[in-house]
Amino acid sequence: MKVMLRKVGEKYEIYVPKKDLEELVVESEKEGIWGGTIRIANGWTFAMPDMPPDTRLPITVDARKLSGDDD
Repeated sequence: MKVMLRKVGEKYEIYVPKKDLEELVVESEKEGIWGGTIRIANGWTFAMPDMPPDTRLPITVDARKLSGDDD
């Protein structure tokens, strides 16, 4: 699923165009957001692609949705 990721202050925010959904990232498996799983404020989890830690934001990536409504 294509998602757009940006940084808002010290937090990350994800936008899912397919669902017109914008939520904060509230938990990440790894220190950064790349290469592990993240959970957003509505409870959905995504597997994020491996990218360098210094990847410029905002960026659109293909993340795999692992759980959440409308699976």
